[in-house]
Amino acid sequence: MIFRNSKEKILEMIQKFPIVVFTGPRQSGKTTLSRIVFPNYRYVSLENPDNLLFAQNDPKGFLKIYDKFVIIDEAQNAPHLFSYLQQIVDDSGISGQFILSGSQNFLMLERITQSLAGRVYIMELLPLSYSEIATVKTQTVFESIVNGGYPRLYDKLIAPSDFYPSYIQTYIERDVRTMVQVQDLSLFRKFIDLCAHHVGQIFNANHFSKLLGLDIKTIQRWMSILETSYIAFTLKPWHKNFHKRIVKSAKLYFYDTGLVSHLLGLDAADEIHSSTYKGALFENYALLEIMKFHKNKGMNRNYYFWRDSNGNEIDLIIEKGLKVQCVEMKSSETVKSEFLKSLHYLDDLDSTLIFNHYLINTQDASQVRTKETILSWNEIEMIG
Repeated sequence: MIFRNSKEKILEMIQKFPIVVFTGPRQSGKTTLSRIVFPNYRYVSLENPDNLLFAQNDPKGFLKIYDKFVIIDEAQNAPHLFSYLQQIVDDSGISGQFILSGSQNFLMLERITQSLAGRVYIMELLPLSYSEIATVKTQTVFESIVNGGYPRLYDKLIAPSDFYPSYIQTYIERDVRTMVQVQDLSLFRKFIDLCAHHVGQIFNANHFSKLLGLDIKTIQRWMSILETSYIAFTLKPWHKNFHKRIVKSAKLYFYDTGLVSHLLGLDAADEIHSSTYKGALFENYALLEIMKFHKNKGMNRNYYFWRDSNGNEIDLIIEKGLKVQCVEMKSSETVKSEFLKSLHYLDDLDSTLIFNHYLINTQDASQVRTKETILSWNEIEMIG
């Protein structure tokens, strides 16, 4: 059994909110975690056709049976239930009355915003972090990248080359068909592959449009599908321009490095190490580790990158009030002077902000210097 770092925050929030929602990618462990953390709660899945039909045709009757201390899995399949839940939790005043989970972010959050605002704590559960995996398996940095973080890989000892083809096929057949009408699934699969080949790069919808022979609106809509279903996401440029010309397009990343590695045809650690995608995949990995740590602890952070028209760039900007964390992520064991120089590019441009500087690389030991903190790939959680 793999201990999840989010458990402590979940147990805290269940005492304060009537509804806790788990959202995140398919097979990221939402159902398993909810049933482990709340073993005395009843469980009902709306992927079961009979349960779904009951919830759709007789929502009052359904919620009369499943009235409190219940886990409702894949709740987005019956979004009209949310309106009924509002009245129930308002009348009862019970904390932790319902646990909801779902794998389609937009469908869940749209209805929550409409019906349950202020009554819900949302826990976004991403695949396993390094520290979670380390409790059951020791991995090198490139093994961590190629294996990814889906729990079933570690629970059932499944090779990435066996796991990810099935995951991709299931995603296309289930989620894409459910969420939106994509007439040419083979072309959509080419779009996913193209995204993988642009991991860590600027997402240029016009470029994708020309390569695939599709209009820009379709490309943008398909990108939103990947984001909604937790396959890929974009990192926006930092909004502060300091009177400089900055890049305005977002950068493209995936929610799991094992998945994007497989899409690139890389199914072994040594293949990652010798690949031209090594740097981009490490950058994606480090970014995910930071995000997982923050989300598991309930820390709300805003993530950006910064690049000006002259090519000066900081890989990651984490903003919290007046504190700005500048992070470089390099797939190298060597600390090069140019890595550190780029970290300080913004220091003198705004005296009201407090800048902290981090370099994450593939060495196995961290070190704190006067002006920077050098973090090992397996100690990324030091960035709070």
